[in-house]
Amino acid sequence: MFDKILIANRGEIALRVLRAAKELGIATVAVHSTADADAMHVRLADESVCIGPPVARESYLNMPALIAACEITGADAVHPGYGFLSENARFADMLDAHNITFIGPKAEHIRIMGDKIEAKRTARRLGIPCVPGSDGGVTEDAEALRIARDIGFPVIIKAAAGGGGRGMKVARSEDDIVVALQTARTEAKAAFGDDAVYIEKYLEKPRHIEIQVLGDGKGHAIHLGERDCSLQRRHQKVWEEGPSPALNASMRAEIGDVCAKAMQELQYIGAGTIEFLYEDGKFYFIEMNTRIQVEHPVTEMITGIDLVNEQIRIAAGAELSIKQSDIVLEGHAIECRVNAEHPSTFRPSPGRIQSFHTPGGLGVRVDSAAYQGYVIPPHYDSLVGKLIVHGRTRNECLMRLRRSLDEFVVDGIDTTLPLFRKLVRNQDIQNGQYDIHWLEKFLAAGGMD
Repeated sequence: MFDKILIANRGEIALRVLRAAKELGIATVAVHSTADADAMHVRLADESVCIGPPVARESYLNMPALIAACEITGADAVHPGYGFLSENARFADMLDAHNITFIGPKAEHIRIMGDKIEAKRTARRLGIPCVPGSDGGVTEDAEALRIARDIGFPVIIKAAAGGGGRGMKVARSEDDIVVALQTARTEAKAAFGDDAVYIEKYLEKPRHIEIQVLGDGKGHAIHLGERDCSLQRRHQKVWEEGPSPALNASMRAEIGDVCAKAMQELQYIGAGTIEFLYEDGKFYFIEMNTRIQVEHPVTEMITGIDLVNEQIRIAAGAELSIKQSDIVLEGHAIECRVNAEHPSTFRPSPGRIQSFHTPGGLGVRVDSAAYQGYVIPPHYDSLVGKLIVHGRTRNECLMRLRRSLDEFVVDGIDTTLPLFRKLVRNQDIQNGQYDIHWLEKFLAAGGMD
């Protein structure tokens, strides 16, 4: 096992990793920018190192500074959390060159899954169902038009190196395809430094379903059920739940087994999430995230498995401590991402938290690094915390969530709490009848008025 882990992140995920490490008896090192000197993970870690100014590229994305922090403190492993350098193959390679363990998959797998075109090729090879579309990148208008005619309109053009909705354009007819292709390429180049794009069939009313997987690189891989992440705004997840209201046990087992077998063949190491669009009883691969997810607590609540603990153990060379037959989904869990944003305009709202009170009680978990008097800085993600609620049934979970949201107090800044209080009382949400477009339609129709 590791002697000391450096946590190359901030906020609630840094605190989450710190807790897992402490429960394993491992010393921790927090890194921080000057803006995060008073952060909770810095206060609770065994050691802390300032790695630069507030701007992320000069601190949390500063690879030489992070490696220097490891050498100064004697950390023998790095947990990247999510975001920042968590899916950066070069960082994993640099750590390896300095004999420091990257708590995550092989750099090779990060590279494969980080390129959306290569990821799709790999998924097909591994037997994972994919959305109909181009086999690789598309550069010529005529080629794009031919592919679109073959698979049928509407189609969606996506950045190969993309994510978060950037470099993504829908073409509903032949007249749209040229402009959509050019716009997507321009956006992809600006956002990712790579203008490669590909084309897929555009699904009109899909749900976003993701399968949590764990592998040890020693021939063992399992799945831990699914999370439904269909409530999104601008391709950013807002509300996640598991199990999905749209799936039954046989569907879950079928797609889960496909994913577990694929990860076994790939000899994947650590935690990962395989994401699908789901429509009319069919799954279509969209991407794989080679890291822990923001919404991982949903899976932890319904399985009782500590995913971060497993990540650390596997990275230290241990085999999976659980078999597929050990995984039993119990009850229902929902996570709400409480952001420092206006609840209807989503305008960022950094600033000082004047009052902070989190809900409690049976089946209620709050993952947050915020506290009364804490200043939400303007430089990073606006996440204040995650409210995760578990119940024996989905209805019990919804009622517990409603109660918990009414107890949650964050004063001094705007937050998205009022949005969730509306959602939990909405009939469509209560019935589990929503798709990836539902939330934006709800907001456009004045749902927050």
